[in-house]
Amino acid sequence: MSLRKTLIWVAIVWLVLITLIHAWLNLHLFAARNASGTDQNKFRIGFLPVTCHLTCPVTDFINKQIAGESMFNPLRFNGWPELKEAYLSGYTPATFILAPMAIALREQGVPIKIVYLGHRDGSAVMVHKDSQIYRMEDLRGKRIAVPNRFSNQRLLIFRALKNAHMSIKDIELVEMPPPDMPAALYAKAVDAISSGEPFMGQTELDGYGRVLWLTKDVWPNFISCVLAVHEDMIKNHRDVVQRLVDGIAKSGKWIDKSMEHRMEAAQFVANNYYNQNPRLLSFVLSKPPDRVKYTNLTLRKPDFEEIEELGRESGILQGTAHFEDYTDASFVTDESAVQAYNWEPAKK
Repeated sequence: MSLRKTLIWVAIVWLVLITLIHAWLNLHLFAARNASGTDQNKFRIGFLPVTCHLTCPVTDFINKQIAGESMFNPLRFNGWPELKEAYLSGYTPATFILAPMAIALREQGVPIKIVYLGHRDGSAVMVHKDSQIYRMEDLRGKRIAVPNRFSNQRLLIFRALKNAHMSIKDIELVEMPPPDMPAALYAKAVDAISSGEPFMGQTELDGYGRVLWLTKDVWPNFISCVLAVHEDMIKNHRDVVQRLVDGIAKSGKWIDKSMEHRMEAAQFVANNYYNQNPRLLSFVLSKPPDRVKYTNLTLRKPDFEEIEELGRESGILQGTAHFEDYTDASFVTDESAVQAYNWEPAKK
């Protein structure tokens, strides 16, 4: 065999190997379908270690305390590409996902339905504490990092530019995984960062980041992430989807019921699900207390119409899918009827 053919075969084998490792580590495609007797019939739900997805692990944890087991298998991913691929492959029939990303997938014909919100607010724009950036106009010509082309943080920046009579051409927008953003701001590789918590709070807690604004102050009731399910889940297992949404809604009410609940959630979620320092989650769930909220999470058409409009204007959405196409708001029609989980942590 010639040297050229040998090198080609080596390259092919290497590519296949890397692909298989990626599928195993990030997409869990080779995970055993019948790993344990109690979990084999539960559906999987994807989430990231961000406060936008906090109700997912809280629901799992509280159900294990009350009933001894959960209703689903939560799967943590490290980034949006892996989380999206797991949903598209059918491995996770339910997932927490960026609202504009879910809408874009529906425009592409993907059978996805948003059934509930993950949170409200819970994002920020951070700058280095030593910078001279105090308003949007000061970001002219600067580099701003956002998580993803389809992130609501990108729309947040686009919206703020419009309000400041600026355009996207006035800044340099870069995409960056949220866990990498604190180090980039610290090194001054970028001038500003924006993503879901707790990564924004990390820069503040560590002493080098300064809040330019919290989303709650410039875009009240901001939505970043939503709970979405495969359309077949609704058609074939509506009762399962109803129990899932009920659980997420009860968890949100439980978290927002008291600061004690928020601090307890910070502990068990950080230790058991996020692999983060509980001090960080405690900070972003309390400084200030309304930095991120988990009530008032029913689907409201005007909220999504604004996202659609900004998505079209910024060029990430085509405008071919609308509220009725990508949502099913029937699972929680009356937010006031939702009651928090009746569970209290054991006194230490």
